[in-house]
Amino acid sequence: MARTESNMLPLGTKAPDFNLIDTTDNKTKSLDALKGTTGTLVMFICNHCPFVVHVNSQLSQLAKDYISKGINCIAISSNDVDNYPQDGPELMKQNAIDNDYIFPYLYDQTQDVAKAYDAACTPDFFLFNTDLELVYAGQLDDSRPGNGIPVTGKDLRAAMDALVNNETVSTNQKPSMGCNIKWK
Repeated sequence: MARTESNMLPLGTKAPDFNLIDTTDNKTKSLDALKGTTGTLVMFICNHCPFVVHVNSQLSQLAKDYISKGINCIAISSNDVDNYPQDGPELMKQNAIDNDYIFPYLYDQTQDVAKAYDAACTPDFFLFNTDLELVYAGQLDDSRPGNGIPVTGKDLRAAMDALVNNETVSTNQKPSMGCNIKWK
């Protein structure tokens, strides 16, 4: 597993729009239709990455904790499925079921959306405010596979709590780390 840091898209960046297939129901969905009333969390993940597997239960819990507070969660997989077939749409749907994702799990076949977000790794997190302006681009927490630190989501949760409480999100943000996106 190649350790890759996120690129840290500049805060204030407007969320790039998209229309992608949701593998959970095979319907095309747009950012505008999926955005939350308080904020929107866009997560670049995949099925096979050990960094994502390590945090899957926390991703599921984040959605359960924050969707009712107006922060919608969206997961996108942009990996090259020709060389990484375990990240294909059918297996994405099964992964969503297995991990109790209550959020859409979208397939970025062309990888254009990952490029628009300057996503670099899985997981890669982008939290936007109600105006779809980036307020957080960073890690879930300090836990990594094998480092013994519990997965809590504390860094991302602090940013989401600030949005919910109409407070300023701290600009002290650490990059996410994971496997590199598998480019074509």
